[in-house]
Amino acid sequence: MSRENELIFRIRPLLLFLGILIFIQACKKEPSPPLSPSQALQSFELADPDLEIQLVAAEPLVQDPVAISFDEAGRLWVVEMIGFMRDIDGTGEKDPVGRVSVLFDNDGDGQMDKSIIFLDSLVLPRAIAVVNGGALVAENIPLWFAEDTDGDFKADTKTLIDPTYGGQGMPEHSANALWRGMDNWYYNAKSKSRYRKINSKWIKEETEFRGQWGICHDNAGRLFYNYNWSQLHADLVPPNALQRNKHHKSSSGIDHGLTLDRKIYPIRSNTAVNRGYVPGTLDEEGKLLEFASACGPLIYRGDVLPDSYMGNAFVCEPTGNLIKRNTVLEDGFMLSASGVYENREFLASTDERFRPISLASGPDGALYVVDMYKGIIQHGPYMTDYLREVTLNRKLDKPINMGRIWRITSKKNTTEKAEDLSKIEPVGLVKLLNHPNGWTRDMAQRLLVESSDLSIVPELENMLASENPLGQLHALWTLEGLGNTNSKPYLSALHAADPKVTQAALRLSVGILDKQPKVLEEIQQFISDAYDHADPILQMQMVLTSDLLEPEYAFKISKKFLKEYNQNPVARDVVMSSMENREAAFFNNLMSDEEWYTYDQNREIFIEMLVAAVATKGAEEEILPILNKLNSPRTQKTQWVTNAIINGILNSSASQDNAKIELTQAPPVFQNLKTLEKTDENMLANLQKLFIWPGKPIEVPDSKQNSIEVDPLVMATGRQNFLNLCANCHGTQGEGMARFAPPLKSSEWVTGDKEKLAMILLHGMEGPVVVNGKEYGIPDILPNMPSFSTLQNEDIAAISTYIRNSWGNSAEAISNGTVGRIRFRTQGKITPWQASELDTLVFDSEL
Repeated sequence: MSRENELIFRIRPLLLFLGILIFIQACKKEPSPPLSPSQALQSFELADPDLEIQLVAAEPLVQDPVAISFDEAGRLWVVEMIGFMRDIDGTGEKDPVGRVSVLFDNDGDGQMDKSIIFLDSLVLPRAIAVVNGGALVAENIPLWFAEDTDGDFKADTKTLIDPTYGGQGMPEHSANALWRGMDNWYYNAKSKSRYRKINSKWIKEETEFRGQWGICHDNAGRLFYNYNWSQLHADLVPPNALQRNKHHKSSSGIDHGLTLDRKIYPIRSNTAVNRGYVPGTLDEEGKLLEFASACGPLIYRGDVLPDSYMGNAFVCEPTGNLIKRNTVLEDGFMLSASGVYENREFLASTDERFRPISLASGPDGALYVVDMYKGIIQHGPYMTDYLREVTLNRKLDKPINMGRIWRITSKKNTTEKAEDLSKIEPVGLVKLLNHPNGWTRDMAQRLLVESSDLSIVPELENMLASENPLGQLHALWTLEGLGNTNSKPYLSALHAADPKVTQAALRLSVGILDKQPKVLEEIQQFISDAYDHADPILQMQMVLTSDLLEPEYAFKISKKFLKEYNQNPVARDVVMSSMENREAAFFNNLMSDEEWYTYDQNREIFIEMLVAAVATKGAEEEILPILNKLNSPRTQKTQWVTNAIINGILNSSASQDNAKIELTQAPPVFQNLKTLEKTDENMLANLQKLFIWPGKPIEVPDSKQNSIEVDPLVMATGRQNFLNLCANCHGTQGEGMARFAPPLKSSEWVTGDKEKLAMILLHGMEGPVVVNGKEYGIPDILPNMPSFSTLQNEDIAAISTYIRNSWGNSAEAISNGTVGRIRFRTQGKITPWQASELDTLVFDSEL
């Protein structure tokens, strides 16, 4: 057994013994006293010697800050969650003691001098968005619009916007952020809702679920977020773009994990972590090995840090007392990220109470850090006995009601004091839409949209004619926010040099079709002329738009897109999202193309997705011709089409409920099953169960049928994720692929210990490996299987359950909770498992 493996799993007695040793060591350490702001300043280590960190505000001016936002005049609005964990038991958590304060820098020295309580008597407030006339404020559960009617920075009225915003109200698992996107909607983490003010009324609209704590966007408007265990995720496609086809559920494009890197480098011990007793959580010095509470991501878009920082992603880790910096890389419409520093972090502290919980951009272009400065940051219901004892022994439960706001800026900063945007006329604000500081551009756009001043449209059109893509983007979205339905500016921007500008212009051109239907002709002509030479991100948007085009044009570019990017799950979902009510026609189009009969695994996956959508729709005139295709003479060359059709129907939503696909007559294929003699009998039986027709015999349950019951929805979700993530190496039927991966069919690794299977999916596995008596190693298979640690627990559980109950496999389903426990138990595992390691593990599920 490897040394790393020894740190992660042992049999129960030794694991408990190691946990006790860690606890004793933690108790021996001196308590961690609170530091004054000046002392805390000395505790920081910045990786870049050209930067410095400065104090902006501290207690008693701020207490327990969790989020900040600057208004147009540069005043700092702070959300103070004062009621959170005031003692080890969380006593009085629901007391209305939280507040929102406005901080003022009266002398212009960069430090706040004065605080006015804007809104108090709040229960666990967690997010704010400063808007015209006041602020949106997220409390424990409700979302409010608090209005200041007389300009004294004190809320005079409070209007309920959404009574269910926060869900169950658990601080770690409730909606938060209230981030204004470039598209003028307010987005949230841990939420499926977005908000916007239209015609003087706040509206709520469903969107995709994103993240856990904090959300932000880059210069293109793409949303970024994260989860405690996975530091950086992002949208690859515009919000809601993949939700348009009710017959297809996309599994990519949104919530894309940018990096598998979970390693962190604290500069002090972190024994006060919830599962510090689990071997592999801490190293020999008691330092946290990997992210345990990643939160508050921010894409830097300012103009005061060096140019190399532009577009970098910063991620808070309050448990580890640090902030990580990542470079974000673009490859077509795909994104990835990698850490900037080796064996160190952008910012780390030796102060155990330094708790960076969120980040913000400022009007001066600097990076602002919200430091809750609190000993206890683990919410009571999730606190382990271990953490409780360590916290009390280290006296981290007191004092309370502290907090700091820090600024990170360049030592060489010569930027003049930020201008007060509240005093600038609309024409002047338009000129700021191309300002080098992203905060300034965002604020200018917000103020212009809120002004409802249509007299500035000519100025916005002038900005579109400039050669500054940032200014062009913000000008486009400002026009949208003002309700502009004149097609001229949008159509002119279709010919911009920057593909992200053109992408936005295409989206906005589509958005006015209900008012300007003739625009469709120009859109179709533009796509027809420009597709072949367009940037991948623009090609993607063209395909997303193709549902509006004539089928001839739509199918043509969709086939081109699939041919170029067919290995990418995002590409398949992009095409499917634009095929609502055209799935059967596109299937027929592909099947009339001889090239599509040449086997390619990615073609098989897409055909299966198309058929699943047709079956989900359930229209007899569409599904029957596809069923009849199963009755056609077939060769080895076309057997894959049969498999794709059957799997598509079996994994459609038609298989997920008790409803049947109604036919007016028995399909010929079920009357002559000999034509499907190469097909698994169970698959055929299950296929027939999905259909009903006059005179069909009543089905009698088979007493010998497999007694293991698996949720059909889980199986369908697992199949879809399997096709997108696993089939390229393991084959669409789990048969394995030479030079790639061993079979999953009849694999003891799949049907055996469910904990070990979850461990493999979470952390990957290295060969050689023995499957069903045969050893697979290099060059028969790839050196290792990658980790899927960026996936949600439910996705890993669905994949596991699917492969354990497909292709003749039969085993107990794996639950979301099991994956969650394994994820926590294997913290610190940063390399793939080896078969020899897993063979020696004895897993104790009670720990």
